[in-house]
Amino acid sequence: MIDGNARLLWLLAFGNFVIGLGAFVVIGIISPIAEGLEISKSSAGTILTAYAFAYMIASPVAVALTANTPRRTVLTVALALFFFGSMLSALSTTLWMLVASRVLVAVGAALFTPVAAGVAVAISAPEQRGKALGRVFGGITMAQVIGVPAGAWLAYRFGWTATFWAVSLLALTGLVTIYKSIPVNTQFQSASLGTIIATLAQWRTTFAIAFTATMMAAVYTVFTFFGPLIEASVGSNPELRSLYLAIFGVGAVVGNWAGGLMTDKIGSFRTLTILCVAQGLIMPLFSSIPWSAIPFALLVGIWSSFGWSFMAPQQARLVAIAPQAQALMLALNAAAIYVGIAIGSAFSSAVMAKYGLGALGLAGGVMAAIALLHLVMSVRLSGR
Repeated sequence: MIDGNARLLWLLAFGNFVIGLGAFVVIGIISPIAEGLEISKSSAGTILTAYAFAYMIASPVAVALTANTPRRTVLTVALALFFFGSMLSALSTTLWMLVASRVLVAVGAALFTPVAAGVAVAISAPEQRGKALGRVFGGITMAQVIGVPAGAWLAYRFGWTATFWAVSLLALTGLVTIYKSIPVNTQFQSASLGTIIATLAQWRTTFAIAFTATMMAAVYTVFTFFGPLIEASVGSNPELRSLYLAIFGVGAVVGNWAGGLMTDKIGSFRTLTILCVAQGLIMPLFSSIPWSAIPFALLVGIWSSFGWSFMAPQQARLVAIAPQAQALMLALNAAAIYVGIAIGSAFSSAVMAKYGLGALGLAGGVMAAIALLHLVMSVRLSGR
């Protein structure tokens, strides 16, 4: 039984790998898309905005609407939507067709990731849930290490549509495999649209979920202009830029694993407090650029590790805060990720325009302090 559960967790992680690849690969192929559709890069960037907003809205609503549907059905339907959306992306001939396809992809992703997290919780012993969530969410971080660079290579080598065709193939593989592997009788708690309103009406829940948004916003305050930050320290060499992106990805994988382990050892609140304080201390260092190559590599790796360690303990904590609405809490958390990305990117752009590249690290530290405030407030209001 344990081996079967472990295999299922790895399959769910693979599903999240596909989801993460489909979501984040666009960041690396904006230029080929713009050239292929004969549009500006800023116009091509709207597909990122469309995805983020669609995910943000669809995640809690879709999970609530499918609360009484078997988990295997939900996960396979989610990957089916992701598969068809990715195919439409590959077939797109206009910007608006591509935007519409990304909305469909986002709905599939918004349904898959929180439900996969819920299944991981359902099949794991309480003392193992942090590690299980870390493993399942690890698929998304692995997409940043392997998938995003590979997708960008495909786009520049064979055209941007090749990347979406590859994502479609992976989604189809995951769909078939997960359908055959998920037990039909896997239990999951129900939720309704009314539950969404009731849950968000509680201040303790609102602050707990807001922590995800502000923590992600802190990371993206720096990450949005990570390319220029790399260039400011080590130059514009493409190979060096790829190397530092890979270091960031490896740090994310290490951090995701460490976050799950720490949660099981010292609890979610202590883990989140440590990670939040660490981010508040580390990110201001980016305001002291330029750095030499090796110290900058260490800074990037450590920053990424702490930045991506929070997801497993945060998911475990949300489940503990509202055990009667686990599915909804995980869905709201998934939506908050994209709220945070949107906030962080907008905040970063505003800081960059007014104060320049050197102010981003300090701005990220300020956002991390706000995240810590949300964490503390959620504890005071929930008693956890």
